[in-house]
Amino acid sequence: MITDLIHEPLALAAFGLAALGFLALAFGLRIIDEQESGLVIKKIGRALPPGKLIATRGEAGYQAALLSPGWHFPLWRWQYKIEKVPLVNVPPGQIACVVANDGKPIPTERVLAREVACDRFQDATAFLDGGGERGRQLAILSAGTYRINPAAFRVITATNAITYGLAARDLNVLQVPSDAVGIVTILDGRPITSGDLAGPPITGHEGYQRAQAFIDAGGCRGLQEQVLLSGAWNLNPWFARVELHELTEIPIGYVGVVVSYVGEEHLDVTGADFTHGDLVERGRKGVWVEPLLPGKHPLNTQVMKVERVPTTNIVLNWAGRTEAHHYDDRLAPITVRSKDGFSFALDVSAIIHIGMKDAPRVISRVGSMQNLVDHVLQPVVGNYFRNSAQQVSVLEFLSARTDRQREAFTHIAAALGTYDVECIDALIGDIQAPAELMKTQTDRKIADELQRTYEAQREAEMTRQTLARESAVATMQAEVVRSEQLVRIAQTNATATIEAARGEAGAAVARAEAEAAATRLHAEAEAAATEVNGKAIASALAARGEAEASAQRALGAARAESFEVGKAALGEAFSGVEIATVLAKAGVKLVPDVAVGGGGAGGLAEVLIARMLTKGPMPSA
Repeated sequence: MITDLIHEPLALAAFGLAALGFLALAFGLRIIDEQESGLVIKKIGRALPPGKLIATRGEAGYQAALLSPGWHFPLWRWQYKIEKVPLVNVPPGQIACVVANDGKPIPTERVLAREVACDRFQDATAFLDGGGERGRQLAILSAGTYRINPAAFRVITATNAITYGLAARDLNVLQVPSDAVGIVTILDGRPITSGDLAGPPITGHEGYQRAQAFIDAGGCRGLQEQVLLSGAWNLNPWFARVELHELTEIPIGYVGVVVSYVGEEHLDVTGADFTHGDLVERGRKGVWVEPLLPGKHPLNTQVMKVERVPTTNIVLNWAGRTEAHHYDDRLAPITVRSKDGFSFALDVSAIIHIGMKDAPRVISRVGSMQNLVDHVLQPVVGNYFRNSAQQVSVLEFLSARTDRQREAFTHIAAALGTYDVECIDALIGDIQAPAELMKTQTDRKIADELQRTYEAQREAEMTRQTLARESAVATMQAEVVRSEQLVRIAQTNATATIEAARGEAGAAVARAEAEAAATRLHAEAEAAATEVNGKAIASALAARGEAEASAQRALGAARAESFEVGKAALGEAFSGVEIATVLAKAGVKLVPDVAVGGGGAGGLAEVLIARMLTKGPMPSA
């Protein structure tokens, strides 16, 4: 019992202490979650100085410092009001602008509040103590999550941009494509120097992303010389406006002559000999001495002009047609008047060439390619042909067209040479001569052609007649050919016969010669044989003759005796009877071929020898 009495006061004291602790926690402990901050409003304290909204020295009102996540004690409820505020989230690919509700006033010469080191507006005390200015800020928030005091700063994101006069796209990270260039206009900074078109180049601002660095370096508001190249850029839309333009393309066959309206003051680099214009180095005002070669160039076309100059041959037509480059759109056929008072029109073409190194000199003289055509080529070419036509008649001009063309080339080439332009050729096209003059020429030509036609018709008729004769001849040609062929066949046969006869004659001659030779050989053989036979016969005859002679002598002797007996009996008539008897036996004519004079045996021998001579040799016995 005594123990209970002792512990009861202790329990009551503990309970009282617990109750007091609970009350203290209930009225003094504040818990802030991770995804929020605590905005502190002090209810009791000294008043803020006039014009201030945020307390940085414990004054009553909105406190500059925020409560971070965690437990905070003691913050008595009767003294402080805590509002839980969400974190500020800037999504990737976007930025956020900031408006300060407290701070110094922005000087009148500036539009945006200067940038102050304040941990990206998360340290409001540093912002205010560092001289931060109220209003729209130069500094921006890039993608991320921030603990920013909503009483000190208003953050403009894509979700609430329209409330502050911005479009949601203005708070996107600026994307400059690879084939474009960003031309920048700055909305804050010092004024552009009088006489300048754009602000000069400034270094150290990292593509206008460090706005304060740009202003501190003396950057000017307005159009800028510097451009933004391909990439992503975090730009404050209250500070910079960007227009995307295509890269300046110089096609193949062209060069680009840059006429710059910004840069350092021009300093002529052409020398005293070039008195028709000035050329400057790259980066100065004026016509740049170095042209741009074919390709794509990131130029600021708001402060520069690029004149494309073709470096290939250019054809210009003073006619009813134009070329693809359209420099000759305003050129028309040249009307001239001849020496004999006729007016007529000429179609003329000129081929010119401008060298790459000469292109800046040409543009410095005339300003543009169109000016070169309109103010140089058109008067030079037109006046030459007008002057040339006045020296001759129309017909002389027509007949001497080649000479006129050659003279035109010489004159135009010399005139263009003073402008650093080369004339490749000058050509005369269609000549629209007066109709009344050409009618007389046409009538004369028609008469000549008619005469030629009549002559041609006459020749054609003669040709027709000749053709008819030839046709008739051709009709009979088959018979003629047949006759000719028959003649040729006959001639061939005759020739063959002649040749055959000649062949036979030759063969006969050959045969005769062969036979003659054979005969000669045969004769020679026979002669030799005859000679041998003769000798044999002679020997035989001699022997036989001797035998016969002996016989004959014996016979003769007998006959002689008989003759002597007969003669003795008949007398002289006996000789005649004997002779007739002998001749009759021998078959000899009564009238002998050989008359033998005399009588006796000698006469008979002569008779026998004569017979042998006339009848050939006596047959052998």
